[in-house]
Order: sequence, then structure tokens, then C-alpha cells
Amino acid sequence: MLEPKRRTYRKEFRGRRRGMAMRGSSLSFGEHGLKALEVGWVTSRQIEAGRRAITHTLKRGGRVWIRIFPDKPVTSRPAGQRMGSGKGDIDRYVCVVKPGRVIYEVTGPSVSVVINALEMASDKMPIKTKIISKE
Repeated sequence: MLEPKRRTYRKEFRGRRRGMAMRGSSLSFGEHGLKALEVGWVTSRQIEAGRRAITHTLKRGGRVWIRIFPDKPVTSRPAGQRMGSGKGDIDRYVCVVKPGRVIYEVTGPSVSVVINALEMASDKMPIKTKIISKE
């Protein structure tokens, strides 16, 4: 799973998830990409599941770039614990994805295979996405 090697501060606030993506909204590496249409938290497990779906569908015939990184820690408390006694331990890392952000970029042998691979990855995402192309 993806997670930061080290952090300045161990725990973070939840923050506001609003607005459009300022950076990372256009294709930079590949010919096709998967772009987010709504705001959401994408966990490191979901990013890895999408990457595995793409590489499995491409059958080593293309190249994949992951354009997001989970750098926000999310804390949780154990079940059945009483209120109080501070903030919980870090449970997982997420990436805050805003509308317009490119999640994956792919270059592959044929357009139909690449689009099929991106549709498989789109099913693994917790947000609505669309497939974009360089044209």
C-alpha cells in the first residue's frame, strides 16, 4: 500500500472538501486517463485495486501512471471504546480527490483494451469518474 515515509505532524484534521482541482487536471504522461467528477477520499487500498485492475487487463502491454498519492492520515477508534481519552490511532491514508483531477494515465497497445482497463479501474473507485483521451 502507498503511504508517506514520514510526516511533519502525525495526525490531521478532516478539512473541507470543496472546489475544483487546480493541479493535475490534464494528461501529462499517457494517451488516456481516468478523471474524477466529484469530491471524495480515495484510500490507498482503492488506488492499489485500480492499479491492479488496469495492469491485469493490459496484460503487460502498456504503461500505467498513478497521479494521486494518499498523504492524509485518517484516525479511528476501536469499537466499544468509551468517549474521551483523545484522538484515535492512524487507521489508513487517503488522498483528497477533487473534480477534474486525473487519477490514472495509461498508454497501451490498442484503444479498446485501454478503455476497457480504465472502466475496470473506475469500478474500484468510490467516486464518479470519466475516461479522457488526448486528441
